[in-house]
Amino acid sequence: MPVNQSEVTLQGIGVSPGVALAPAFLLTTEEVRVVERRISGEELPREIVRFEEALIATRQQIHEIQGRVEHALDRESASIFDAHLLVLDDRAFIEEVLRGLPIQLKNVETVLRTVADRYADALGRMEDDYLRERAADVRDVIRRLLRNLSGQGRSSLMNLTEPCIVVAHDIAPSEAAMLNREKVVGFVTDLGSATSHTAIMARALEIPAIVGLHDVSVRVSAGEELLVDGVQGLLVVRPTEPTRRVYGKRAQAAAQMRSQLETLRSQPSETLDGYRVHLAANIELPQDADAVLRHGAAGVGLFRTEFLFLQRRTLPDETEQLRAYEEVARRLAPDPVIIRTMDIGGDKFLSAIKMPTELNPFMGWRAIRFCLAQPEIFLTQLRAILRASASGNVKIMYPMISTADEIIQANRILEQAKSELRKEGLPFDENIEVGIMIEVPSAALTARQIAPHVRFFSIGTNDLIQYTLAADRVNERIAYLYEPTHPAILHLLQTTIEVSHQAGIWTGICGEVAGDPVLTPLLVGLGVDELSLSPNLVPTVKSIIRRLDFPRAESLARKALNCDSAAEIRAMCHALTNEIAPDIMSNYR
Repeated sequence: MPVNQSEVTLQGIGVSPGVALAPAFLLTTEEVRVVERRISGEELPREIVRFEEALIATRQQIHEIQGRVEHALDRESASIFDAHLLVLDDRAFIEEVLRGLPIQLKNVETVLRTVADRYADALGRMEDDYLRERAADVRDVIRRLLRNLSGQGRSSLMNLTEPCIVVAHDIAPSEAAMLNREKVVGFVTDLGSATSHTAIMARALEIPAIVGLHDVSVRVSAGEELLVDGVQGLLVVRPTEPTRRVYGKRAQAAAQMRSQLETLRSQPSETLDGYRVHLAANIELPQDADAVLRHGAAGVGLFRTEFLFLQRRTLPDETEQLRAYEEVARRLAPDPVIIRTMDIGGDKFLSAIKMPTELNPFMGWRAIRFCLAQPEIFLTQLRAILRASASGNVKIMYPMISTADEIIQANRILEQAKSELRKEGLPFDENIEVGIMIEVPSAALTARQIAPHVRFFSIGTNDLIQYTLAADRVNERIAYLYEPTHPAILHLLQTTIEVSHQAGIWTGICGEVAGDPVLTPLLVGLGVDELSLSPNLVPTVKSIIRRLDFPRAESLARKALNCDSAAEIRAMCHALTNEIAPDIMSNYR
């Protein structure tokens, strides 16, 4: 045990919520040791056979992991390993290794390592966060290939016998998939971001996790007691008894609160004086409808359809899309389901289409811009959405609109889809509502010109904030600039909501701000008609709304609009929310 027994708190990025307390298990991520060896020409056939056998064994192992994950979780979680299989099936990669053997006349491990390092290093230098994360996929596959070539055993994570918190420089997706949820109660890493496959897997497994701790793997000793706070992104090393008691009470209070909030499932989302705010859910896949029903959301305010298109070699056809949209609409009827057309680009790329490399993809060829440039793909999706609308509860929403002209162009293609379906005798909702996402400042500032072309606005605060404040929300160096309560953001919200009401249409908010209970009174006071958020946050936000009276919320909004400081506005919001819901606010900073 280390001599210094004092408590230490480290700040990272919380990527999977929850609290865990257990001893540290240090996962050594040593690269498989490669011994360089010269070979003769006569040995070349044997090295090729060894390489082919290792490829077969590795492919089989990954398929086994995929099957295990799909059985335990779902197909979407298992699809993470599609990228690993693509590496193994990459003919250019395989042939480069095979060409290198007779040129270098070295054992296949040495040649494989050289080629793989070049691939991974090239990806690692990419500016795009998503592509940088893919370097980890390449390295993970190569480690497994080298283990199979050398005969080394599988990850030590399979052999855990006691509950622990895994500490590592990084955890490969295939290693994360092997985690035993009964033994691994949390994990923390030096590297990683909210977009990494490991973070995605942690959330799917519902294991509390923190990434981006920089040097935790060398600051923590094996067996040291750790406390993981996956909400706040805090790791407490050697927690004292008072800290344990605080977190123990917090965990108990959170459990009690969850139980109490479940009783609100069938209660209306309205203030004490009867002002109603529609509470909907953000979803990504058809199976998410279960969570919508479980947590009492009134339908879907944002169905992110691009997740039907990602990590696959071919685009989903009209029938496949129709099944997905119909399933959600049918299960949630008569509650509304707002289906957003694909927001491809930014950090989400299609494998089936060669997309350009852009210096700034978040402000490049993405969302509605991509759809208007690819009318056949867009038309197929619109036909599927229209056919799903025969249930009567489906709406369409276009993402990243910056001008009224884009809506006119999109609606022209929509009318083409309607015309085709009429000719084919296929039913759809002739009066389907069409709306847009307000994510670009130009859309908020020209809302009056845009309103005549739509039936509703939905404000995507995630992008609106970063575009308005010129602050990349995933760049930790400037994270302090990403302020949802910045006065500029509030005035854009106010403008959009007021214009919509004057035009006789409604406005919702579907960004992360919608799920922040601290800001709920402010959003209600600004006059928002709908909040769309993660299903599991619906009961908390509903509880805040039901303890609030509208005049007080309006007063808060008026004061906030006259403030100069984002911090001052948030402090005012925190004070009011804490006053009406101290039990809920005890779980928030």
